[in-house]
Amino acid sequence: MSQTTRTQGKTVVLVNGVPASGKSTIARLLSEHFALPILTIDGIKEPFMAQFDEIDRPFNRRLGSAAYEVIWSIVADSPMQCVFIVDAWFGFQPKEALERYLEQAGVTRVLEVWNQIPGPLAAERYAQRLGVRRHGHPGEEYLPELVKLADNAEPMSLGPVYTVDHREPIDRAGLVAWLDNGMGQ
Repeated sequence: MSQTTRTQGKTVVLVNGVPASGKSTIARLLSEHFALPILTIDGIKEPFMAQFDEIDRPFNRRLGSAAYEVIWSIVADSPMQCVFIVDAWFGFQPKEALERYLEQAGVTRVLEVWNQIPGPLAAERYAQRLGVRRHGHPGEEYLPELVKLADNAEPMSLGPVYTVDHREPIDRAGLVAWLDNGMGQ
């Protein structure tokens, strides 16, 4: 390993977007192509959700915030040359919190894949998953809020951003080439 690699710091690929925007699909695609680990809010939160019978929206948010902290703790405890894919809706926390976590974790390079989706399509996708999502996630009552959220959401823009427009087929080759170039710099 070169001295440049050791001093370069950690890299994170933020796979960002509102719920049901296609984040998990994109994260898996990138993980498989580049053989990189994925850290997800739901992947950490849902095993804890399984331990509780009653999960209201405030408790779900607390679990999400705790899972967010776990992600950044894992990144912080990793060696400097590590690259992680982080699959989350980053807009649920203030941007300043993300900036603080990145700094504390020793992240020096942030690449972001923004999953853009119109509100009605996000709501349609979310509604299709209602019967298979783990108990404790918001239900059908969340759909109007999700429409507004998706129509107004924006990327974090803490580094280069690649936008995947989920109204169109995914340009896998373009996305992979963009990330390959971004990680090679």
